[in-house]
Amino acid sequence: MELWGIFFVSLMPILKVLLITALGTLLALDRFEILGENAAKHLNNLVYFVFAPALVCGNLAKTITLRSMIMLWFMPLNVVLTFVIGTFLGWLLIKITKVPPRLQGLVLGCCSAGNVGNMPLIIVPALCKERSNPFGDVNICYRNALAYTSLSMALGTILVWSYTYYIVSIYSRKLLGIVEVDSTENRVYVAETDPENLSKCSTEAFHTAEDRSKSNDDVKELEIECTHAKVSKRGKIMKQMKIIAEKINLKVIFSPCTIGVIVGLIIGVVPQFRKLLAVDGAPLLVVQDSIDMLGDAGIPAMTLLVGANLIKGLKGSRKQLPLIIGITVVRFIALPAIGIGIVKGAIHFGIIHSDPLYQFLLLLQFALPPAVAMSTITQLFGAGEGECSVIMLATYSCAAVSLTLWCTFFMWLVL
Repeated sequence: MELWGIFFVSLMPILKVLLITALGTLLALDRFEILGENAAKHLNNLVYFVFAPALVCGNLAKTITLRSMIMLWFMPLNVVLTFVIGTFLGWLLIKITKVPPRLQGLVLGCCSAGNVGNMPLIIVPALCKERSNPFGDVNICYRNALAYTSLSMALGTILVWSYTYYIVSIYSRKLLGIVEVDSTENRVYVAETDPENLSKCSTEAFHTAEDRSKSNDDVKELEIECTHAKVSKRGKIMKQMKIIAEKINLKVIFSPCTIGVIVGLIIGVVPQFRKLLAVDGAPLLVVQDSIDMLGDAGIPAMTLLVGANLIKGLKGSRKQLPLIIGITVVRFIALPAIGIGIVKGAIHFGIIHSDPLYQFLLLLQFALPPAVAMSTITQLFGAGEGECSVIMLATYSCAAVSLTLWCTFFMWLVL
């Protein structure tokens, strides 16, 4: 296929996504009040608890077998590499642009966590539905695309709510100014915070610490003095963060989508369950069909929610132009370039099987905008919420162009 033809095939699914995303943004405007804050919250709950789990469960049950699982072993490693390399590039961005402490967790999160779930699940199947798609038969391509992207979605969900969540939580604790005491060396460390907060812990306590003996009891007493000197509101926030870290973390890792993946994999891999539920003429095929019907509503609902979430960026916040440019460069230039080297190297050494659609998805995972879940995480920790909305608006606007160009190049590369 000629390069112009590949470009046209790449452009069509991106345009479809843009049109539905624009509709979601339009419906979220105050003027229409159709997909406002409450409505978006309810729709998000439906997607989170019903549509997305049904979508991944139904598709994996029909398409994934033990043999295909063995063939897809490189995908988890590939997704992990996108997160790790993105984190390193985000750290470099922080050092180069001197990002303020309150935004460092946001920058690392946006650079590390790509939207390896929703976006491929929207784009790749739509790409297969194009009549002139270069990946062969439409039905086979569509079925394989849903299987590959469903697994990608599960992996992305687990990593966002474990790896990225943990990174943002670390920098949020620094922001709140935790006082740490090293009992082995009898030293007091104060995490990086605002000058106003430092004044809350009186300097007299530190001078007193020098005069006191270096015993552990005195160090503990100093810690209590500094803690009582802090604003009580910050103490409550810290308690809430500890409760979140202890009780919610496992729940978000094992989200409904992840459970749907586990159930779908069990049905697909175990032949007895597959014959009972997923193959033509199965006794319980009606259950599979019902799951498929629910899952079909997932993709348009997800796309509408992406548009509705971007409305927050339009309402304004303090713009961080160097920050936006830096994250855009990391996610749309540096990461895809590195990803090409990794995937092509794996192909050269025979690590990846020869399916062009699978290779295309592995490359695409390096070129995606930040995960939408970053908005939720920043709201949870109260660090950089306004800036996150602006970053999301800017990166997803740039993604309309960058994804089209990268998809064109990736298809040319694997075909």
